[in-house]
Amino acid sequence: MSSPPRGDLAAQLAPVVREAVEAIGFDLETLDVNQAGRRRLVKVVVDGDDGVGLDEVAQASRAVSAALDAHEHLIAGPYTLEVTSPGADRPLTRPRHWKRARLRLVKVKQPDQVEWFGRVGEADDSGVVLLVKGELRRVEYKTIERAVVEVEFKQPPVEELALLEGRAPKEESE
Repeated sequence: MSSPPRGDLAAQLAPVVREAVEAIGFDLETLDVNQAGRRRLVKVVVDGDDGVGLDEVAQASRAVSAALDAHEHLIAGPYTLEVTSPGADRPLTRPRHWKRARLRLVKVKQPDQVEWFGRVGEADDSGVVLLVKGELRRVEYKTIERAVVEVEFKQPPVEELALLEGRAPKEESE
């Protein structure tokens, strides 16, 4: 018995892998299945509200491995499992990505506009509030072509965080 083509196999494995990942409190971001010689490479990307560290990746790897072993008839042969978390340069494509990026600096590209930077505030299912050059601006996701978190090497200004959290910035004493 031969196994299904690659795309079909990923579609068949997705509910099995998603269930295993969600059972331990994470989200399945992507699942990809590729042929690697005589083996298949099953690549799983997981994420969580508080990020995913090495211990959580190991936990997810064990859960996914057990689920795949229980459904080995789907893969029908040897495979290599690779479980990872999204990289810092992962695009923000879903509301949960925006919610997890709260207070982070992001680079946004909208159609027919130059890229611009903003700091993430409240996010809901249809859009996000961004602090752009000192002003709060609501942006609907459907108007965003691409957005990624910018890596910062210093703490964000206290005034920006206060605006995003709905607090008045503290006045400095003279």
